[in-house]
Amino acid sequence: MSGGVDSSVTAALLKHEGHDVIGVTLNVWPEAQADESTRTKACCGLSAVDDARRVADLLGIPYYVLNFRDLFREYVIADFVREYARGRTPNPCVRCNQHVKFRPVLQRADALGAEYVATGHYVRRDRDPVSGRYRLRKARDAAKDQSYVLFPMRQDELARTLFPLGDYEKAATRELAARFGLPVAGKAESMEICFVPDNKYGRYVTAAAPEAAQPGPILDAQGRYLGEHPGIVHFTVGQRRGLGLASQEPLYVLAIEPERNAVIVGSDADLLSRELIADGLNLVALPELRGRLTCRARIRYRMQEAPATVAPAPEHGPDAVRVRFAAPQRAITPGQAVVFYDGDSVLGGATIASVVRDGDERPDGAAAAGAAALSPA
Repeated sequence: MSGGVDSSVTAALLKHEGHDVIGVTLNVWPEAQADESTRTKACCGLSAVDDARRVADLLGIPYYVLNFRDLFREYVIADFVREYARGRTPNPCVRCNQHVKFRPVLQRADALGAEYVATGHYVRRDRDPVSGRYRLRKARDAAKDQSYVLFPMRQDELARTLFPLGDYEKAATRELAARFGLPVAGKAESMEICFVPDNKYGRYVTAAAPEAAQPGPILDAQGRYLGEHPGIVHFTVGQRRGLGLASQEPLYVLAIEPERNAVIVGSDADLLSRELIADGLNLVALPELRGRLTCRARIRYRMQEAPATVAPAPEHGPDAVRVRFAAPQRAITPGQAVVFYDGDSVLGGATIASVVRDGDERPDGAAAAGAAALSPA
């Protein structure tokens, strides 16, 4: 229970259906943190405990705060800092779901005698009648669907996880909160990364790893020097603002090269590419990936899927895949997730490792010099 409306309604619905419900909040926030009481849009924080406890008291259910600080620090915060230092743009919500919110919580559930874990995520879960595998499916409310950040879930985790809000529109959730008399019915949406108090990622990483925030060159795609940057941790692929360069046409970050401490920039057209390499593959609806798979793929949380093919790429690792889109995609970003869909069902997903442009593969996602034009498939 994050103290928000979604997890609160989840608890209320389960209680209403006759389940024996236990409420838990995960204590993941660092000890030295900014004033949490002012951070109304953070998904977790000290103020979450007060709101969650009020809801639990109202529902008459037991309530616990679980100390997951060390786990969160190791798998989410440290990973976030390392990835930015490598010139990548991580998704901490994916890492939190992968390493904190499910398997460790299910272990605590066992200790509490609970059969299932339920969350307020907007996603649906069912079982394929043919294969017998648990499926992760998009929420009915497309605007709230969170299937993208849950792709790392494994079969044994899906077997014991409930998502009661998957069939509800967000407006209906708020109506239920009001009907149940929950004090968080009008609470604002969770928007921020919970461990970055001011939402300034570069400044946060600089404080945690000063060595990763050294000034370096800004280069064009041909390697020509254009200026200086204050540290690669302040940039991500597709970024336009903050470059501090005078140019006749808008310039965007094409790639980040940590080995040269360089930021590569170019035109908006240079951001287009059809192909990527991803690793850390997790399959959900499929038991294994055999040959080339035709599907739709998404490279960013807030975007539509696009037609693509996925194939094993053993030359890049045992869990690596090559993804090729039917049409060029803008700003494919190493560190982000690529998730594969068949209709509303998640087939699986992986973490983008590199971008392929005109046959050039670079582990850091850098573009090939001068590779602005893309040949058709």
